Amino acid sequence: MEVKDFSNEITEDQKNRNKIRCQYCNCLILNSASAHYTDIVFSLPLVHQKRSKSIDDLDTEEFNQYWMIEDMYTFENIGFSNTVGDYKYLICADCEMGPFGYHDLKDKKCYLALKRVKYEN
Repeated sequence: MEVKDFSNEITEDQKNRNKIRCQYCNCLILNSASAHYTDIVFSLPLVHQKRSKSIDDLDTEEFNQYWMIEDMYTFENIGFSNTVGDYKYLICADCEMGPFGYHDLKDKKCYLALKRVKYEN
């Protein structure tokens, strides 16, 4: 698992320094200082896959750097997939690309993979 340096995106108090946007359509997802950095390991489905695959056969990519959002109403724009187990995947509300992260139905928190979004000053 490759770890990219996002230190310039994380403030001293572990919040997102810049606005977070969709990497495909530039839709605003979160304003600055809206999320907390966390190290957890979770696998997300690849963005591009064949439509014929069932949910159990999806190819995934493992991430360990996430933005944690305590309340789903913090988002400026976000879409949610259908429930898959104990999760809903987070997608762009405008272009429906993703998943960028997931919503944990147990703890009600949302997690955005740092590598699946882009940043704006």
